[in-house]
Amino acid sequence: MEITAVESVVLGDAHFVQLHTSDGLVGVGQSACWGYPAAVHAVVEAFRPHLLGADPGRIEHHWHHLYRMGPFRGSVLSAAVSAVDIALWDLLGKRLGVPVWQLLGGRVRERIRLHLLLSGTGADALAAQAAAAVADGFTAVKFDPLPADYADLSLARLVMSTEATTAAVRDTVGPDVDLLVELHRKLTPLQAEAVVPALARHLPLLVEDPIQIDSVSSQADVARRALGVPMANGERLHTIWEFKELLAQGGAQYVRPDLGLAGGISHARKIAALAEAHHAAVVSHNCLGPLLTMASVHLDTAIPNFVVQEYSPLDDQLADGPARACVRREGGFLPVPEEPGLGVTLDLADAAPLDLTGRPLHRIPLRADGSVAYAV
Repeated sequence: MEITAVESVVLGDAHFVQLHTSDGLVGVGQSACWGYPAAVHAVVEAFRPHLLGADPGRIEHHWHHLYRMGPFRGSVLSAAVSAVDIALWDLLGKRLGVPVWQLLGGRVRERIRLHLLLSGTGADALAAQAAAAVADGFTAVKFDPLPADYADLSLARLVMSTEATTAAVRDTVGPDVDLLVELHRKLTPLQAEAVVPALARHLPLLVEDPIQIDSVSSQADVARRALGVPMANGERLHTIWEFKELLAQGGAQYVRPDLGLAGGISHARKIAALAEAHHAAVVSHNCLGPLLTMASVHLDTAIPNFVVQEYSPLDDQLADGPARACVRREGGFLPVPEEPGLGVTLDLADAAPLDLTGRPLHRIPLRADGSVAYAV
């Protein structure tokens, strides 16, 4: 069997890959560099000469060849490698007639616990959404408690408002639901040192990305100063080498690789093993629809240090869209897929552009004085 065609398709802020083989199989993948999908597409086009005629079963070989064939690195390259890697695992599962998790060592759990992304702003909206999620069967919710005008508040008001919103959600859902607090890289390190400890009494499962990801050592330093609040980092990191530095410096109790950005299934399982060696858990990042959700679910099924899978309402909305999963959500859980490969059908014929993030690239937070705030 050899690869006979490489399809790379940009649909709005979504980017998909399909690999066709000589025996009629098609492997599907998706990247997660949603800000620059056309750039990722261009990189996949550069991959084409290597992939055409190649044995799709040499997944690890292809990963290293594609990643190292040029001297340049970064999120665009890693995203392109991720999409191809996911498609190659899908092909291997289909070729052997087994789900991808079976190829990763078999299942260690019977279902995948989900946490629902809440989109509201402010205590009342988030409390209402959290209550609805719990009524729908979710046992964990994720939300951003920072006020809309966070960039212009005094430190005292910032801390008090953020803590009050978190308290409203906790009071609404009670102690049997886990809270994942997402700060979206909006704070300076000095602000984070005041905000994060104020959330401790509400016992969040984790607090994620309080500061920008420009520096691994700065993220680790903030985590070490978090005064017992578990920290999560990594959704914008690309490689095991970045995660190694973060973990070695004590920078996370929960790692957040995105399979569409951090090297696909091949690399994310190495990140999970690296985290396991540091007694850290995996809560993979995921907000771009069913295909990447399913890729994540296969990894979740096969690793021992998985905790809870990020799940967007977008997955329910796109259930009958261009990427269709073989399993549907059951309350706050997803069944382990049993179909060969990923268990995803990708139909890009006549597919309309997708808006997976709901955020134009140039719409970033500005302070009242016109300067750029810490962007999401």
